[in-house]
Amino acid sequence: MSKQARRRGTMRSTGRRRRGPSPSLPTVQYTVRSVPAHVDKALRRKAQQGRKSLNEVLRGALIREAEGAGLPERVHTDLDALVGAWVDVPGFEDAVRAQDQVDETLCR
Repeated sequence: MSKQARRRGTMRSTGRRRRGPSPSLPTVQYTVRSVPAHVDKALRRKAQQGRKSLNEVLRGALIREAEGAGLPERVHTDLDALVGAWVDVPGFEDAVRAQDQVDETLCR
């Protein structure tokens, strides 16, 4: 720990501020060695095709891998999972039509 960090009572992983999807979350840096050439080539191709940096592609891959390893699942608030899931149930339309009927005795 540096003298300045000891005086302030804090220590950061680096002195630079990083850009990323969640600047409020703490981040760390990794150094990865001995990446096979074919893996490097595939990752760089994926980054180029997606018009992303290699760092973004790698970070995304690490996040996806970690989420599959027992970390809390991301909460999705969209309805994409329901697309194409409709199943016709006999009598459904009749039940909806019955709900649209107004009972005049209840409205007095």
